[in-house]
Amino acid sequence: MDRIAFFDFDGTITDKDTLLEFIRFSKGKMSFTKGFLLNSPWLVAFKLKLISNQRAKEAVLRTFFGKMPLDAFEEECVRFAREFIPALVRQKAGQEIEALQKKGFKVVIVSASPGNWILPWARTVDADLIATRLETYKDANGLERLTGKISGKNCHGKEKVTRIREQYRLEDYHPIHAYGDSKGDLPMLELGRPSFMKPFR
Repeated sequence: MDRIAFFDFDGTITDKDTLLEFIRFSKGKMSFTKGFLLNSPWLVAFKLKLISNQRAKEAVLRTFFGKMPLDAFEEECVRFAREFIPALVRQKAGQEIEALQKKGFKVVIVSASPGNWILPWARTVDADLIATRLETYKDANGLERLTGKISGKNCHGKEKVTRIREQYRLEDYHPIHAYGDSKGDLPMLELGRPSFMKPFR
């Protein structure tokens, strides 16, 4: 049977949340701070469990990237992946990915962050990607822009398992390894035999 390993990205492979780092990278510290002050009611509501993770994330995405041309956004994502992500990757995580691949494992990154900036990096380590997708629309001139909303569901919690099962027939794989660092990864970690919580710290 084939071997497969599922890795959460933010906090597991990286030592920081890449959504926050990407916003700071692309918008600058002043705009970053101002934007989060504007979104503080949404963030407080999320912390109090009054709104979902998805609604809070969409409020942030709408503030910073709503109506932004997709081409310009993708350029920033590629630049971030090339210039910034390598410095965020935990050394032990990179070593584990390489060791598993040498043993014949397919490595899949499963992330709640938008895949736009993860994919360019994932390609450099020959990993597949399942991630949150961003909604777009075409303006009156036919230019594709971000709405600031998530397309479908945020790839978090049980949605990680749903997306994994949509793409992979798990009965065809043994062993299955799973790596995560937060409560949002627990459903995915249940797929793993074995699974690892915060393994690279």
